[in-house]
Amino acid sequence: MEEEKSFGVSTPDSTIGGRGGVTGTIDLRRRDPLSAVDLTDRVHLLPCSIKHDGPCPVSHYFKPKKTDVVVDGSSVEEAYFRGRKLQGITVPLPEGYRGYVLENKKKSGKGKGLENSEGEGEFSRWVSRAEFRNLTYWNHDIVPSSDDPLVRSFHWFSVADALHKPVTAEEMSSTSTFQDWKG
Repeated sequence: MEEEKSFGVSTPDSTIGGRGGVTGTIDLRRRDPLSAVDLTDRVHLLPCSIKHDGPCPVSHYFKPKKTDVVVDGSSVEEAYFRGRKLQGITVPLPEGYRGYVLENKKKSGKGKGLENSEGEGEFSRWVSRAEFRNLTYWNHDIVPSSDDPLVRSFHWFSVADALHKPVTAEEMSSTSTFQDWKG
């Protein structure tokens, strides 16, 4: 069974003078595993900014369709958004990773032991509302490929894993570079 996690976070202040800041927690634990919302195959990253935060009948306006085009082993989809043609592919998140949709339960005052430097201020409690294991990203004017920044950014997960992997004493003693440095 996968370990459920909750994290404490503190972000630097974006105001002048360094006062305030935001402190909080990110809670990824599922309250009821049967009620967890799985958004796999339903998350889309569009090449635009939409200045609306609320319900919208998206399926009436955004209707992706499969095409016969295959790029780097992935089927290209086609959709139109506000009259502009988009081309996208669905990419899985790297093995062992999941994406989360978080809801901010912002509070004022002190947070459970996570106060900012002033002892008072804004405390955020982010709660997981849904998760996903893949996403469809869309390009405007170009066909998606393995050279796109989003796909290339996934390579950093393996770099981070390698950097944070514990090194055993046996590995340390068998590394001549370490022996030369130590010596």
